[in-house]
Amino acid sequence: MLVSAKEMLQKAKAGHYAVGQFNINNLEWTKAILLTAEECKSPVILGVSEGAGKYMTGYKTVVGMVNGMLEELNITVPVALHLDHGSYEGCQKCIEAGFSSIMFDGSHYPIDENVAKTKELVAIVKEKGISLEAEVGSIGGEEDGVIGRGECADPEECKRIADLGIDFLAAGIGNIHGKYPDNWEGLSFETLDAIQKLTGDMPLVLHGGTGIPEDMIKKAIDLGVAKINVNTECQLSFAAATRKYIEEGKDQQGKGFDPRKLLKPGTDAIMATVKEKMELFGSVGKA
Repeated sequence: MLVSAKEMLQKAKAGHYAVGQFNINNLEWTKAILLTAEECKSPVILGVSEGAGKYMTGYKTVVGMVNGMLEELNITVPVALHLDHGSYEGCQKCIEAGFSSIMFDGSHYPIDENVAKTKELVAIVKEKGISLEAEVGSIGGEEDGVIGRGECADPEECKRIADLGIDFLAAGIGNIHGKYPDNWEGLSFETLDAIQKLTGDMPLVLHGGTGIPEDMIKKAIDLGVAKINVNTECQLSFAAATRKYIEEGKDQQGKGFDPRKLLKPGTDAIMATVKEKMELFGSVGKA
């Protein structure tokens, strides 16, 4: 059954490793991530953006699909189903649909409004045992049409949000969604360290995990990051493997188009990517 992400991230921070959040877009992606988590004996967070939720026809469909897979695939590792960069209204819908974790992205609001809306959601999720992630300082790049430039969060504002009773905090430290440009200056560990000192045992979240050098990933974990989001790298590996399969003409085989065969190389590539990240984050065997 689905679980809150709270306990798995508290264990991760105490154990100096991170749990990966891998975004899902369809049945094949979900199956690939769950099977890899089970193979690696790693806890895992399935991320769903509002755009992906709409693509999959709605949040109830997503919950039904994931719950069905947990049973049919005999998944024994902890799995959280998490709304990624949710609006206030999107959070409400996911709570009703049966998600076990949500993220409210109030980073684009003035801090007082971010605090007010986050506080309202804290009261709701506590009654239902759902974990809540909040954000301070917008993450760069584009996520479902929301564009951020990769700013660094104000540590004092992070403390205001953390003190509301959220379960984990995403704070901008110069990270972006998508591929990092050649002139990217890297993560601001000075900002991360300041946030860590003010928020104490609060697990911190690193968005935009694709393309960050391994040494930066490991240093971020040492400074309190317990959840790392990966999406773009899965998209790139899926697209490359699928493109190669088509270019080699293997999708025809004299029998016409078979979508199950077409999608298999891409989902195999996702499994390899997820396994590589779980090893890097140190979550293998931590279920």
